[in-house]
Amino acid sequence: MNLTPDDNRETLPLSGRHAVVTGAGSGIGAAIALELAALGASLTLVGRRAEPLQSVCAQLAGQGHGIAVADITEHDAIAGALTAAAGERGPIAILVNNAGAAKSAPASKTSPALWHEMLTVNLTGTFNCTHAVLPGMQAAGWGRIVNIASTAGLVGYAYVSAYCAAKHGVIGFTRAVALEVAKQGITVNAVCPGYTDTPLLGSAVDNIVAKTGRSSDDAKTTLAASNPQGRLVQPDDVARTVGWLCLPGSQAIHGQSIPVAGGEVMAG
Repeated sequence: MNLTPDDNRETLPLSGRHAVVTGAGSGIGAAIALELAALGASLTLVGRRAEPLQSVCAQLAGQGHGIAVADITEHDAIAGALTAAAGERGPIAILVNNAGAAKSAPASKTSPALWHEMLTVNLTGTFNCTHAVLPGMQAAGWGRIVNIASTAGLVGYAYVSAYCAAKHGVIGFTRAVALEVAKQGITVNAVCPGYTDTPLLGSAVDNIVAKTGRSSDDAKTTLAASNPQGRLVQPDDVARTVGWLCLPGSQAIHGQSIPVAGGEVMAG
């Protein structure tokens, strides 16, 4: 759906819905925010730094958007930030748990600190945000929760055992919560991007460069080769999938883990 800021907001499918996107300052999160705003939602952009959030917020279609500077790994802090956002822009109807991090190391060299960081940022942060908004969705009888997982949550990849474990956990959490709220007008799904052309991809590229001496462009070509379409996934590919899951007519899509990876992983 191609929409512009000049479209009639009253006809847009998410008009009147308040959406929260975490990790919204760049990459996939920024693309999702732009997509949901184009569909008519009012946005709260969440992240740890104000400047990138403000930059994305200035690009959003429509009015009534805002930011919340908070760390999703801090339960009470993110709960307070989302409560304040609901007070400013209305009850939170859509939550996109996008914030995350990816670091790599062989399993034998994965430190307890690295393990804890990957689970805390990717999994506990998803829990914290969901825990904060779910009661309001239950009271309203309508909600959309979309967790940005990864193909690493569907299959295993070498040298990212902590990240894989965290993203598998996100998918397990998605399925469990989906069963709990299935009759309450709320859908819960996971979107699982493959290698996506974002700043987060930089660590994977750096690892290939460090180990092989190849150029960054060659490293990106290597990563793109895992995609049967022969390309890196683009943030807009993921954003459009998220937007579709948030539409009122998508209520039958529930408890799913949807790969956005050009056929690299085919969910059975």
